Amino acid sequence: MKIAMVSLSQADGRSPRRRSFRGVMAAVGGNKRKYAAAMGYDFVDASDLVDRRRPPSWSKILAVISQLPTHDWVFWNDADTVVTNPDISLESILRAASGQGDMKTGPDLVVTEDVNGVNAGVFFVRHSNWSRTFLDIWWNQTSFMQFGSTKSGDNDALKYLIKNMSFHELRDHVRVSPMQCLFNSYPWYPSWKSVYQLISSPRAIWKGAYSRGDFLVHLAGLDDKKNWAARIMLDLEAGRRDYVYLDRQKSFI
Repeated sequence: MKIAMVSLSQADGRSPRRRSFRGVMAAVGGNKRKYAAAMGYDFVDASDLVDRRRPPSWSKILAVISQLPTHDWVFWNDADTVVTNPDISLESILRAASGQGDMKTGPDLVVTEDVNGVNAGVFFVRHSNWSRTFLDIWWNQTSFMQFGSTKSGDNDALKYLIKNMSFHELRDHVRVSPMQCLFNSYPWYPSWKSVYQLISSPRAIWKGAYSRGDFLVHLAGLDDKKNWAARIMLDLEAGRRDYVYLDRQKSFI
C-alpha cells in the first residue's frame, strides 16, 4: 500500500497565544520525516494549503483530500504529535484498529476517542468514494467554526457527523480504535484538570494515557506546545524512549 503521513502548522493570530503552534512543526518535522522515510511512507507538510478564512485546523481536511488520489491511505497527524516508537508500522496499527488484515477494503475512516469523544487530531482515511464525499461534507460544516477560542470547531463537526450517521453507514465505513493509545496517546501529568478527569473517567484516561512503547504522543490541549515538543525531541535524541520529560517538576509520562 502507498501511505502518506500528512500534517500542517500555521500560527493564527486569532487563537489564544498560549495554544500557539508557532515553531512546533520545525521542532517535530524531522522526527516524522525520519520515521516516514524508514517505513517507506510519504511525509507531506501541507502548511501551504491553509485556508486563512478559517482557523488553521480546518485545513487538515483540505490536506487529506489533496493526498487521497495518489495514496491508498492518508494518516493525518496534528503538528503537536511526535512518533515515540518508530518500530511500529502504520499498517500494523490499521490492522489492530480495524480488526481485519486486508486494508484495501473495509473501513474508510479510523479514529480514536478520548474523554471528550472522537478526536480529530490523529486519524486515518482510506482512498474511496465514500471518503471523498465525507470529507467534503465535513468541510462544509461551517456553522461549527470558532475563532479566538481553544476550540476551532472542526472536531465538534466531526463528532456531530459521526454521531448522526446511520447504523449501517457507521458499521461499514468507520472504526473507532478500541484503545486510544494505539496511535493517539496523551501525556498525563498531575493538574487539577487531569486529576478530575482521572476520577470522573478513569477508563477513558487509562485507554489514552501515554506509556512506554506507545507509537505516538499527542500534546492535545496543552499550552506551550513548542517547548513541550522540544523537550520530547531531546529525550528521543538521547535514546530515552521509555519516558518523556514533561515539566520542571520532573513529572514523567
